[in-house]
Amino acid sequence: MSQQPRFTTRPEIRGNFGVVASTHWIASSAAMGVLERGGNAFDAAVTAGFVLQVVEPHLNGAGGDLPALIWSAKTRKMEVLCGQGPSPQAATLDAFRALDLKLIPGSGLLAPCVPGAMDAWLLLLRDHGTISVADALAPAIHYAGQGYPMVHRVVETIATVTELFRDEWPSSAAIYLPNGNLPRPMQMFRNPALAAFYTRLAQIGEQASGSRENRVDAVRTAWREGFVAERIDRFCRETEAMDASGRRHRGLLTGADMAAWQAGWEAPLTYDYKGWTVAKCGPWSQGPAFLQQLALLKYFDLDKMDPSGPDFVHVVTEAAKLAFADREAWYGDPNVVDVPMQALLSDAYNAERAKLIGAMASLELRPGDPTGLGAKLASVKAEAGLAAGVGEPTVGNLEPVPNKRGSAVGDTCHVDVIDRWGNMVAATPSGGWLQSSPAIPEFGFCLGTRAQMFWLEDGLPNSLRPGVRPRTTLSPSMALHDGKPAMAFGTPGGDQQDQWSPQFFLKHVHHALNLQEAIDGPAFHSEHFPSSFYPRAAKPGFLALEGRFPAATVEELRRRGHVVAVGGDWSEGRLCATGIEQTPEGMVLKAGANPRGMQGYAVGR
Repeated sequence: MSQQPRFTTRPEIRGNFGVVASTHWIASSAAMGVLERGGNAFDAAVTAGFVLQVVEPHLNGAGGDLPALIWSAKTRKMEVLCGQGPSPQAATLDAFRALDLKLIPGSGLLAPCVPGAMDAWLLLLRDHGTISVADALAPAIHYAGQGYPMVHRVVETIATVTELFRDEWPSSAAIYLPNGNLPRPMQMFRNPALAAFYTRLAQIGEQASGSRENRVDAVRTAWREGFVAERIDRFCRETEAMDASGRRHRGLLTGADMAAWQAGWEAPLTYDYKGWTVAKCGPWSQGPAFLQQLALLKYFDLDKMDPSGPDFVHVVTEAAKLAFADREAWYGDPNVVDVPMQALLSDAYNAERAKLIGAMASLELRPGDPTGLGAKLASVKAEAGLAAGVGEPTVGNLEPVPNKRGSAVGDTCHVDVIDRWGNMVAATPSGGWLQSSPAIPEFGFCLGTRAQMFWLEDGLPNSLRPGVRPRTTLSPSMALHDGKPAMAFGTPGGDQQDQWSPQFFLKHVHHALNLQEAIDGPAFHSEHFPSSFYPRAAKPGFLALEGRFPAATVEELRRRGHVVAVGGDWSEGRLCATGIEQTPEGMVLKAGANPRGMQGYAVGR
């Protein structure tokens, strides 16, 4: 008699035609519809990305950012899609010192970088897709124009900035406070300006001449050099917006900044671990911290550790602390900073670093020095209490705090797709949250605030410089198994992204949990190191656990010196995952999605 399957909140989806997992059921369904009509994984991911801008406006928008990883079945090649735009040319240390600021505000118009998400989605569509811009935008136009059910979390987010919108950001109030009122949860909500904006882009693509690729490029040009760039330039020059500093400032972003940059392709960073090859974006993201954790954890016998037990949580947390300390000391845009990535991932370096993981929790920030040049950390210290309601973390036990300065919680989306040909996409769009900055009236979206991740201090890898990418938290993941494409996965969560994703991966690899089981399992995160978000607070030793961890685990972790906070039973992470399994019967496609927040969904057949 066969063994009964373990309970999961929803089934691990299995089939051989196509699978999608995302942070919103409508985006997953829209992407699956593309696959059903003959589109490939790249077409489906782009379509889902545009839908996410509509249905999760508190988590991403057209003015935000996008890193993605792709595997092309045609080229047998993995690539990074960089849609993280750089800082404006006017964003200098002297400019911010003249404003008497020690940190870049986490909201308003001083913090936008060049918005990269739209150009990146369009580049993916041009280079690997098969459908038109109009077809890719059609579901987003439908939901923006005809309405979508506004989930509770969007309403909660708007509630935190209602006073700000009414008093300071009227263009945002016009969209998100219809008739001056807070929307009701699950009310059918429309954004006509956004629908009109998408429709104009679609029309530009349809009216352009030449090949499908040329028509996509016509839309990219309209974004970077045409009517979009012109309006963003004027909006930043003419609008004085209240921000998290408590003062009003105009923007620094210009049309020239937008014209000078475009999304592009890069090689991924990879690390081999237990027969798997994990791929991440470069050190302009925090992604390599995932790889550094694997390089440390190879020296521990995780197979013998209960994933809900104190040994597993302790060792994984301490490895994360060491990796993220190196993130603070060494990561930055490799176009302008020499990041010693090879040394940071070397066996010699990590064998010594692993010896720092002892029986007790560390309360120090301990970057290494793989080059002998000396690690340098930022000198600015923020009070932990100032962090409430600011930044990007998906932390269920921290509720949004109303704030007239616009420092309400923002977050991120994620989408994974695998098609029947074996093409794979893992994408983590974010930024341009409805609470980031005032909405541009004609467009129905706002600009992002990714520049808040720069330090206003000389000599650091992530110091503010004009035309440089900030070290983003956005961090999709992809993995090969025995050299073959096997998994695309990721999660929202700011600094927690490369904590929750490694936990998921380790449970799958070491404990043979399927995708859904690994997503459902109780999770945890540390806030030991400086936050990437204004006001850059750190909480030494802090460890958040979901309430489903055994009491004995919680007690033992406290005994080991961790500053433990127990949250709700389902308060950590919003993982999505898709996978390919090679069986004697042929290729099986798999998917799982997070039940936390009751939004994410996996579909497939």
